[in-house]
Amino acid sequence: MAKKVCNFCGRSENEVKLLITGLNGYICENCAEQAHDIVLSSGVLGKKRQADSEPFQLKKVPKPREIKKHLDDYVIGQDEAKRFLSVAVYNHYKRLQQPHSEKGVEIEKSNIIMVGSTGTGKTLLARTIAKLLDVPFTIVDATVFTEAGYVGEDVESILSRLLQVADYDQAAAERGIVFIDEIDKIARKSDNPSITRDVSGEGVQQSLLKLLEGSIVNVPPKGGRKHPDQDYVHLDTNNILFICGGAFDGIERKIAQRLNTHVVGYSSVQNVRKIDKGDLMKYILPQDLKSFGLIPELIGRLPVLTYLNPLDRSALRNILVEPKNSIVKQYEKLFEMDGVKLTFSEETLDYIVDQAVEYKLGARGLRSIVEAVMMEAMFEIPSKRVKTFDVSLEYAKEQLDKAHLQKLESA
Repeated sequence: MAKKVCNFCGRSENEVKLLITGLNGYICENCAEQAHDIVLSSGVLGKKRQADSEPFQLKKVPKPREIKKHLDDYVIGQDEAKRFLSVAVYNHYKRLQQPHSEKGVEIEKSNIIMVGSTGTGKTLLARTIAKLLDVPFTIVDATVFTEAGYVGEDVESILSRLLQVADYDQAAAERGIVFIDEIDKIARKSDNPSITRDVSGEGVQQSLLKLLEGSIVNVPPKGGRKHPDQDYVHLDTNNILFICGGAFDGIERKIAQRLNTHVVGYSSVQNVRKIDKGDLMKYILPQDLKSFGLIPELIGRLPVLTYLNPLDRSALRNILVEPKNSIVKQYEKLFEMDGVKLTFSEETLDYIVDQAVEYKLGARGLRSIVEAVMMEAMFEIPSKRVKTFDVSLEYAKEQLDKAHLQKLESA
């Protein structure tokens, strides 16, 4: 019987761990691995993947009205922001369907930036729209990023997370949507030049430019600097839609200063009357973002600017009970799993909303208040044999006062 040897390196089956049998010969595991590396370096697979991926087809492209209707089920109000988001996402789908070989008008992506005070629903809008999408979607926090070489994360880790969400399918990741939260936290710290580097401010903004614009980025698939020997994935960000959100606390002062500078002449009194001083955010312009500390290059790569309205008392009342996953419905479900029917009186709900308005934390404050009111019940009720539990106004006041007193004593 002829001795089995690798047809590439000539080693026998006793000298290798694995010998793969073909029709007319053999190949060992080392030669197979080298052949794989040669194929990868030649770029043949990358070209094939690109050819296979165009044009991009979806089973059903949701229209802007359908996207907004889905958002309406979970997010109260904010119609302006919903419209902007719906159109941006719909155009992103249409842009992906444009054949790469088609010459003529090339549709550019419209990255979007949402401005609104804390608790108005920026992150909730992003999370809710993720449920409707057929493309990879990830939410990242801008506060963790620093310039390359400093302690913290590089901006390329955004794409690492998108790659992970896409199950390391590079073609899918290159069609994804990224929501960058807390974009205002990387604003330029000062207009004055300093000998110290702004490593978590302007430096991060500069690093984000190439991602937002669209370029080939070397992405560590496992993320971070803990695996310096890992092979990089070359990800094209040209078809990735970026949505940024931030509270921009204090930007109202910048808007007010700008509006006052334009009020000149005989019609100045009339112009002042037209300005809604209670909601200056609706007058926001890109130049206000520049005054706040975003560099012009970054603002230029976020052409769609929208705002979120501050939540008034009626909006907070609706948020408490109306959405499909409202706070009250969540607690009712928790108690239902223990066989208890939970009810809130109307006076209790009004009291919770009044407290949230006083705290000025937006919808996020509602959850904190309800949690404080329900903590005692959630601790005791599962051990008791009760079928119903009604949260009265007196009970809510008593529990909230007790929670505040405990915090004062602990302080």
